[in-house]
Amino acid sequence: MNINCITHEPEDAYHARSRSGEMVSSHLLSLFCRSPWKYYCTIQGLVEQEDKPEYVVGRAAHKLILEGEQAFDEAYTVADGPINPNTDRPYGKTSQKYLDWLATQSGEVIGTEDFNTINTMKKACWTHAGIVELLEKKDGIAEGVVRAKLEGVDCQIRMDWFHPEIGIVDLKTCRDIEFFEKDCRDFGYAYQLAFYQSVLEAACGVKFPVHFVVVDKTDYHIAGRWDVPDCVLKECDGVNRAALNRLKKCQDTKAWPTGYENTKIFALHKEY
Repeated sequence: MNINCITHEPEDAYHARSRSGEMVSSHLLSLFCRSPWKYYCTIQGLVEQEDKPEYVVGRAAHKLILEGEQAFDEAYTVADGPINPNTDRPYGKTSQKYLDWLATQSGEVIGTEDFNTINTMKKACWTHAGIVELLEKKDGIAEGVVRAKLEGVDCQIRMDWFHPEIGIVDLKTCRDIEFFEKDCRDFGYAYQLAFYQSVLEAACGVKFPVHFVVVDKTDYHIAGRWDVPDCVLKECDGVNRAALNRLKKCQDTKAWPTGYENTKIFALHKEY
């Protein structure tokens, strides 16, 4: 088994190779499945990629939970910014005072309230026996990048956590853990993990198991673990590979349908 195929690079550099169309990631493949035209607009740079506040908190949670306090401290500054003497509260994040202060900070800034939340989420994960079993090995690899061809298409993955004895671990922060399985179906998370598994197998020749570590954003901050069975991954892999072949066809014909060219029939109840 050759795990030298796993490399590291800055997150921005990794995403840039997907958004340019050079490589296909699980996120961009999911977008293509929803609408080839949306995929095309993205790789052509016709749509601005928004970095929402929840994305910032999600990245910080991944760093703290999977890589620990030292790695978090190297990447983030925890602070609320300068205090407005008229209100005894921090200046608004769009104010010039705050922006001037922000420009002097090293690393990404996380507010104290958000930090307290993700620190509580970390504790929930690291007191869950099933999750500790996945993450406790000291030589695990966080944010490992792998590239390989699937169906003749250049693909890439960035795994949240990997260890040869454990497999691939994907950390999800969700609104409420009671609805995680619905979120998983709505957002195609199982297809994402099947893509990870197949790209890693194509690169190193081994099919590793895959797992979800989940922690929610409710006041309870409940954490849980899901293992994904082979039968589910096989089905998802088939869908992924069919999509990659459709993607090749779109590239060859330079035709990128929206997915809404044909008349649709309205249904009152949507089946999930």
